[in-house]
Amino acid sequence: MSARRLPLMCGIVGYVGSQSALDVVMAGLKRLEYRGYDSGGVAVLSDGGLAAAKKAGKLVNLEKELVERPLPAGTTGIGHTRWATHGGPTDANAHPHLDNAGRVAVVHNGIIENFAVLRAELAERGHELNSETDTEVVAHLLAEEFSATADLAEAMRLVCRRLEGAFTLVAVHADDPDVVVGARRNSPLVVGVGEGEAFLASDVAAFIAHTRSAVELGQDQVVELRRDGVTVTGFDGRPAEVHSYHVDWDASAAEKGGYDYFMLKEIAEQPKAVADTLLGRIDPSGSLTLDEVRISPSELREIDKVVIVACGTAFHAGMIAKYAIEHWTRIPCEVELASEFRYRDPILDGRSLVIAISQSGETMDTLMALRHAREQGSKVLAICNTNGSTIPRESDAVLYTHAGPEVAVASTKAFLTQLVACYLVALYLGQVRGTKWGDEIQAVIKDLSRISEEVERVLETMEPVRALARTLADKDTVLFLGRHVGYPVALEGALKLKELAYMHAEGFAAGELKHGPIALIEEDVPVVVVVPSPRGRSVLHDKIVSNIQEIRARGARTIVIAEEGDEAVVPYADHLIRIPATPTLLQPLVATVPLQVFACELATARGNEVDQPRNLAKSVTVE
Repeated sequence: MSARRLPLMCGIVGYVGSQSALDVVMAGLKRLEYRGYDSGGVAVLSDGGLAAAKKAGKLVNLEKELVERPLPAGTTGIGHTRWATHGGPTDANAHPHLDNAGRVAVVHNGIIENFAVLRAELAERGHELNSETDTEVVAHLLAEEFSATADLAEAMRLVCRRLEGAFTLVAVHADDPDVVVGARRNSPLVVGVGEGEAFLASDVAAFIAHTRSAVELGQDQVVELRRDGVTVTGFDGRPAEVHSYHVDWDASAAEKGGYDYFMLKEIAEQPKAVADTLLGRIDPSGSLTLDEVRISPSELREIDKVVIVACGTAFHAGMIAKYAIEHWTRIPCEVELASEFRYRDPILDGRSLVIAISQSGETMDTLMALRHAREQGSKVLAICNTNGSTIPRESDAVLYTHAGPEVAVASTKAFLTQLVACYLVALYLGQVRGTKWGDEIQAVIKDLSRISEEVERVLETMEPVRALARTLADKDTVLFLGRHVGYPVALEGALKLKELAYMHAEGFAAGELKHGPIALIEEDVPVVVVVPSPRGRSVLHDKIVSNIQEIRARGARTIVIAEEGDEAVVPYADHLIRIPATPTLLQPLVATVPLQVFACELATARGNEVDQPRNLAKSVTVE
């Protein structure tokens, strides 16, 4: 893989059927706007020809172009929203890209690493390329192969065998007007199957209004879509086994539902999401079950190390999981940034269990870490929200969070449900290895089952938090402190503020305050402190109260998150945010929620785009 690291998650939509392809594709692209993009385009097959339109900027620019210069009607088409990689966000670099004859149109997500060599070869053969992109070479290569084979799927297979890198490709050809062909390698693509129509997209959200029947597309596979069905083959042309699944949410779940932002809606959905993650986890015998487990109990009993790999918010969930796994199972647990994991030559073997956490199931860093772990003989368990995605498919066990679609780039309900899933995995390991009795597991599950109501209670008391956030809109810096499981919560709170408010924000372990960070404390700097329960970790509680006194004595503006009934913090809190009393390990499930609301409101007060913060996309699908 290239050393380049880009937040790339373009939106791709393809359609063949009886409806207006332009209407279906444009509606699908709008549903994928949350993924981040800087240009958009469409192509439609009509009357033996191919017509395309593309514009830099938001989809409203493309819509204006389509009003001023309408495309002909057609029932086969493709569309794309692009995040610029090779070449800037211009009209010329926007997708789709066509061959010189204007007969082939291609859209692409990912990076073709050998494009420069291919481009030079095409130029030698007389092709004229009009963009700076790596994608355009594919259109020209497809045109050459189609002229020899008259079969778009075969042409795609031949081209893909020449490409290096990570890519999703979707193409149409004017000489084959009733087919859309797609291909994937290390980049997401999902198939939707309806009555007399079929869809291709980066995400099921693009076609969920039309069908909830989906087909998994595996690694190095080509799919051919026609009105009467789909055909899947490998890049080598061999037929591939097709795995269908049913999407368990509908189109309304991907709409804002009256909220100003998807993020607000998703914050409000957290009580239900937490409850759904817990649903059906206890079998009739009282034992804990996961979704798919292809690791035997005897193998799990042999595990002598757990390694969690994740990125961003999921990494913070993994940090909290470490506390639970080690406490409940007594197995050593490491937490690794997936982007660093395989490059430091980690020590793994057949007795290591690697837990890969990813909302989308397509995070490239995490996927490559997973593959490295499997090469070393380790077992892999995935925690994921997206059925049919790559990471669960390539894992030995899966626990789906069942959180429903998360559209906002900044993760909220995915984080809480990942935490619940991590607790379930820890309990499951404790159950299999005999380090937790059945009644102990039942007691924790009972505590977890109450969390949904506790999160609801927190959400009902957030107006003072919103008001406080608005008063800090002109600040340059906010610091966050925490201890024990409160430390990852502090990191997550700082990340949310960086993502949304574009402010300098840092999270620190409170015990490290005197080892350097206290130098940052000055008059009126806001410091958010996550206070552990005085009941479960009384020693840590007393220490963090001392930390609050230290920073307040130096002029800090203290914003204290503490459980109900904790009176020791009251004299030292300029602003006190109460959360329900919960068991120590579960406190992050309620302590994180005010920080989500705080970041969202502060970003709004600063006039920022909440759902699509600058420079970010929902998932990072290239290294």
